[in-house]
Amino acid sequence: MDARAPWEIVLPDETATEDLGRFLAEMLRPGDLVALSGGLGGGKTTLARALIREMTGDPDLEVPSPTFTLLQPYEGRGGVAVVHADLYRLRGPDELVELGFEEMIERAVALVEWPDRLPPRSGPTLAVDLALAPEFGETARLARLIGGGGLGERLTRARALRALLDRSGWGEAERTPMQGDASSRAYERLTNPDGSQAILMISPARPDGPPVRDGKPYSAIVKLAESVHAFVAVDRALRALGLSAPRILGEDLDAGLLILEDLGTEPVADASGPRPERYAEAVKVLARLHGTALPAVLPIAEGQDHALPPYDREALLFEAELLLDWYAPHAAGAPLPQAARDAFTAAWSEALEGILPERPTWTLRDYHSPNLIWLPERDGLERIGLIDFQDAVLGHPAYDVASLLQDARVDATAEFELRQLGLYARERRLREPDFDVQDFARAYAVLGAQRATKILGIFVRLDRRDGKPGYLAHLPRIEGYLTRNLAHPALAGVRAWCETHLPRLAPASA
Repeated sequence: MDARAPWEIVLPDETATEDLGRFLAEMLRPGDLVALSGGLGGGKTTLARALIREMTGDPDLEVPSPTFTLLQPYEGRGGVAVVHADLYRLRGPDELVELGFEEMIERAVALVEWPDRLPPRSGPTLAVDLALAPEFGETARLARLIGGGGLGERLTRARALRALLDRSGWGEAERTPMQGDASSRAYERLTNPDGSQAILMISPARPDGPPVRDGKPYSAIVKLAESVHAFVAVDRALRALGLSAPRILGEDLDAGLLILEDLGTEPVADASGPRPERYAEAVKVLARLHGTALPAVLPIAEGQDHALPPYDREALLFEAELLLDWYAPHAAGAPLPQAARDAFTAAWSEALEGILPERPTWTLRDYHSPNLIWLPERDGLERIGLIDFQDAVLGHPAYDVASLLQDARVDATAEFELRQLGLYARERRLREPDFDVQDFARAYAVLGAQRATKILGIFVRLDRRDGKPGYLAHLPRIEGYLTRNLAHPALAGVRAWCETHLPRLAPASA
């Protein structure tokens, strides 16, 4: 679907025109301008009224024509302002300046009739032309939509989403945005008129960023999924093993859209910390996975496969170095000198030597409390719902165990952690009597430290680069996990580096 091509829609009646207005309201963002044109009786007023009512959340809102006032502002839902303009009576561009038009629409959605009287602009613009279309019926209109300034791709995605919702039986669903994670994905809860619910996952293909090392972008080095295809492959593979990944109720893989079974919101941890029974089942899920021979290539659809990439030394080391770029300047007050950076890389290279197992397993990578749902109506291991695994790789089984038991958002005592590790070891030995506990303990400490090191860097990056300071509240907990792991002899070199350059991570009493 070409994002630059016009989209022509036959609107058989006034209700269809109102539906188009509500549809457009779902995709618009502050800074967008809708240029609304068309002859008398084309339906501009009907579309504008429906769009504004949808954006304000008031289905009975009076929406007068701004013919005489020129500009009519509205306060939309979520603090998003809407400005309705009719420029038919505009005497010249200077009058727009006097009215403060540009300032008014800078952080608003602007709906402009007679847009040809606007000066040229380069921002996101959606041109909507409405015309009578008697060849399609007595009350029919023809809408022609063209997106510009980046809005074309958004219009194409919205069009694909509407088609997916309609063909999957969710076309009448109310869409409620959900709190996202630290990624670029977005989620919405869909609620049909009959009360049934599902989750809409919006995950367009990840564009390659600039090369950061050896000509490769960050996502390629650390093995992040480039599209929703990876999620679909891992989801179906987990379900084939009898685990509770969400059923896929609808999909448009090219557009990065999925409709998923809603597993609910019942957590495995609460404000007091881990729920022991629920964590025990989560540990058993990992033991079951790690004790099973698993394929490295997973089917997506007929003729399509997804090969799980190796979570190799290059990826692990590059992630650890995020501490140098973001956390170290935050904690030390200044960037570290090159000699310190080189020593850090050398220490971690030594610690990671030989860490990759002979038989790697699925590493779901974000196996921790925010991504685990408790399903009390199910039995056994199926009581653990899994919802975030698109970046799964082939790695050491200890990584996901550390991810669970050293959760960046949950306080857990060392005693609780040891009990769960003992449960994991017992479960593994039931399947593999020769399971090497000492080798696993070494890998657990090293990969737990690597994960903590990486997350310290990521959470400071989320604050400094992305304006999300809430993640800084978790730093003390993660620092504590790192300190705990550094006590293992396999990390002696990393601990020595911390004692010299970031002593808060390796206190003398630890």
